[in-house]
Amino acid sequence: MKILVVMDVDAKQTQWLEMAAPEADFCYCPGDGSQAGKALEEADVIIGNIAPDLVKEASQLKWLQLNSAGANEYCRPGILQAGVTLTNATGAYGLALSEHMLAQTLAMMKKLYRYYDNQHQALWRDEGPVTSLYGATVVVVGFGNIGRNFGQRVKAMGAHVIGLRRRQGAVPPEADEMGDMAHFNDYLAQADIVASCLPDTPETYHLYDAVRFGAMKKGAYFVNVGRGTNVDQKALRHAVVSGHLAGAALDVTDPEPLPSSDPLWKTPGIYITPHISGGYHLQATHDYIVRIAADNLKRYLAGDPLENIVDLMTGYKA
Repeated sequence: MKILVVMDVDAKQTQWLEMAAPEADFCYCPGDGSQAGKALEEADVIIGNIAPDLVKEASQLKWLQLNSAGANEYCRPGILQAGVTLTNATGAYGLALSEHMLAQTLAMMKKLYRYYDNQHQALWRDEGPVTSLYGATVVVVGFGNIGRNFGQRVKAMGAHVIGLRRRQGAVPPEADEMGDMAHFNDYLAQADIVASCLPDTPETYHLYDAVRFGAMKKGAYFVNVGRGTNVDQKALRHAVVSGHLAGAALDVTDPEPLPSSDPLWKTPGIYITPHISGGYHLQATHDYIVRIAADNLKRYLAGDPLENIVDLMTGYKA
């Protein structure tokens, strides 16, 4: 079996992979796969996010293990040949993204951004009342691994957590209530904080539009670590500038990178980070991704069902 690894791995992580498949022939070519040459053509398995338009060159491919949770680019018709299994890295990003979300939420609620700006002006000024997570209602839209991790953290700080999924389901320990998207606007109206962790799918495109932002409680905060395409950014900017929303923290935009001329950059109350909440910025995330791949290699060789198989119709973990 020939395995092409296009994600970065260190010596420790390389050992994890090779211990999982000791008889396999590994080729390491970090990047998008464009430099892999013959190794790409012969690969039975690819680990990492190869450029989608190169997948067709992997004529022997049977299984693609992504290093991302998002998989939508690989679900488009013509990307994967029939019979190729696609798995993602769901479960690897919950810690990093939830901590980023918590930091952004508290920074807005406690007006830390204003005080940071004041510091640069040597300005000693009280910025007035703040709000608390204690007793706040937090609606987490997309209650998968990332959403549950965030729910767990804000619930521990005294928030009332409502998790939303496509199908309602049982209430997990990380939430106080669960709801479904059929009653989306009703839940938005209850929220002091709306935290979005949605993938990029046709159903989620501009899910947050003027109507949805208008449905939110006046003074609410919005946090998005899902995908920039989930948000009508003009509608968001209007909701913040008008004072309807107290603030918005975005780790994702549409497009990325966000052009320097885009008015979001200079809109007071909108706080942007350049899609860095995930990635390999936290070592634990990188380790989790490789562990997922190594564990799946063991399952693959044993003929057992793989974890994190992606439904190509929805772009979600099946």
